[in-house]
Amino acid sequence: MYYNQRIAWVRDCRSITQKEMAEKLNIKQQQYARYEKGINVMPITYLEPICKILNVSSDYIIGLTDEPKPLNKK
Repeated sequence: MYYNQRIAWVRDCRSITQKEMAEKLNIKQQQYARYEKGINVMPITYLEPICKILNVSSDYIIGLTDEPKPLNKK
């Protein structure tokens, strides 16, 4: 599974819409949808905020683990 598929899956599990994600990232919903669909490559700068919004580790998002563990808050 690619990072965009993992983000979409976790977002769906958390009942967060693409529009809500886009608003939290301060981008348009259409732009966010293109990232999730893999049409455009998502900038790495969105990784940290996405992990915080979805409360999931970046290791899961980028495929280092298959366990969608909550974000380790320090």
